[in-house]
Amino acid sequence: MRNLLPVTIALGALLFGVVASANAQSSKGPIAPPPKYEATRVSNEPHPAAPPIPEGEIVKKFAANEDVMKKQYDAYTFSQTVRVEEMTDPGGKFTATGEVSFNSEGQRYMRVTKPPESDLKITNFSLEDVRTIASLPLFVLTTEEIGNYTFKYAGQDKLDDLNTYVFQVTPKQISRTRRFFQGVVWIDDHDYAIVKSFGKFVSEIPGSGSKLPFSMFETYRENFQNKYWLPTYTRSDDSIPGPNNSELPLRLVIHSTNFRLTASGAAPGALSPTPATIPPASAPATPGSASSPKPGPS
Repeated sequence: MRNLLPVTIALGALLFGVVASANAQSSKGPIAPPPKYEATRVSNEPHPAAPPIPEGEIVKKFAANEDVMKKQYDAYTFSQTVRVEEMTDPGGKFTATGEVSFNSEGQRYMRVTKPPESDLKITNFSLEDVRTIASLPLFVLTTEEIGNYTFKYAGQDKLDDLNTYVFQVTPKQISRTRRFFQGVVWIDDHDYAIVKSFGKFVSEIPGSGSKLPFSMFETYRENFQNKYWLPTYTRSDDSIPGPNNSELPLRLVIHSTNFRLTASGAAPGALSPTPATIPPASAPATPGSASSPKPGPS
């Protein structure tokens, strides 16, 4: 499996622009996270040619797929690794592993299964921080949710062997009681499913809703059972203040694996998902132990 070169995002004012480049990768694999980032500034306002089908129809199609994805995602428990790296020299790392489940109200929680490992040099990170990260809401743009947003078509982009439509997403209004997504989504032009998102939480209350520094989240999805694109890999790069007005860079990586249907989510004849393994962002992409082929028409 070959590497995907970086897809880069620049945020100007409240509008997003996107620019991306990718190497070909097997069409039967998931979208692998890039090994590094290179920031490139682009125009704040996209001026793409019109898509082959109306923009509103694309939005309705991917929202319908989000309805199915969320229901399926909530039916799984899975293993999750949370890693924070100090991108300094010298730097340290904090790693915690646990099992993620959903309560009766649909909220995620993480049960840590072994003592965390840490050799952090310049910052502190705790189990409470891990639980905060595990409980962060997903960027899910269901049929019920899309009325809260304005979608602006930003053109087409190629991710591995997937052709995608790119949309900028902006909430129509913000609130003190909940957070909304603001960012960019990539929609597969064959299945009309979100395969990648990049953005942040916004509300009338400043900050990301936690004391953690991370604010912009890039999430990749993998294909399960030739049907569902489930979020399995999230990455965020940020920084904290250092000495002499410096900035100390940090990286957050959240990796979900070993998806298992819960008793309530199981159905007669249901199959266990077989996602391919996504390698760490610091390593080149390599084939996983099981493939995640691209699904057929939805």
